Amino acid sequence: MDYLQLEAKEGVAVITIQSPPANALASYILKDLASAFDEIEADRSLKAVVLKGEGKFFSAGADIKEFTSFQSQEDLSNLGREGQLLFQRIENFRAPVIAAIHGAALGGGLELAMSCHMRIVTEDAKLGLPELSLGIIPGFAGTQRLPRYVGSAKAYEMILTGDPITGKEAYTAGLANKAVTFDSLEEEAMKLAKKVASKSGPSIEAVMRLIPHTITSTYEQGQQEEAKEFGKVFGNEDAKEGVQAFIEKRQPNFKDQ
Repeated sequence: MDYLQLEAKEGVAVITIQSPPANALASYILKDLASAFDEIEADRSLKAVVLKGEGKFFSAGADIKEFTSFQSQEDLSNLGREGQLLFQRIENFRAPVIAAIHGAALGGGLELAMSCHMRIVTEDAKLGLPELSLGIIPGFAGTQRLPRYVGSAKAYEMILTGDPITGKEAYTAGLANKAVTFDSLEEEAMKLAKKVASKSGPSIEAVMRLIPHTITSTYEQGQQEEAKEFGKVFGNEDAKEGVQAFIEKRQPNFKDQ
């Protein structure tokens, strides 16, 4: 991976996009992201992921210059679909992915952040989908994900005007879990990731499978899947350890079994 750094810290995988000056999401960045998630998938000791950008931005968007190199509408559609499939893979990932956003998450950068499960932002970060100002539209599922977080009215406003919102506003709108100062961004993201990673792996993975049912299934189907997962998880060694630790009033020592 030439444009990303992948590190492991206490059960947390940390992916840093390293493509200055804007960390634009060119096709080679998408390929590196796919490779990073391949590596994380293979290591079950990694139970949470933090995704961040090096330099001034999380990601200021897709690589517009690269768009101009494509020869046909089909080429552009294929790139859009490539990004959509990668971001869907992130959304469906077995471990929660936390985006740590500073500077700007615009266009494809925000679409990447929205495919993550949680977002911590700096208070002065800029988040938006400005594609209509370029005469185009979001292509990495921005029109589909943004309304889930901010509601359709706010999504229409943000996409049709192209106006960004601040990190503070993103938190108020439900797009971010927390708005913090720049100096505390990485610390807060790692604190959240480590807290998640301290839990039992099978339980984490069960929750990651279940929550998407609120979108893809009926309420009744979601309840049925939860009941199945509850039975499976309760038969694990970690469940026995967790119950025993609760009785003994101590911290559990999970083995991810």
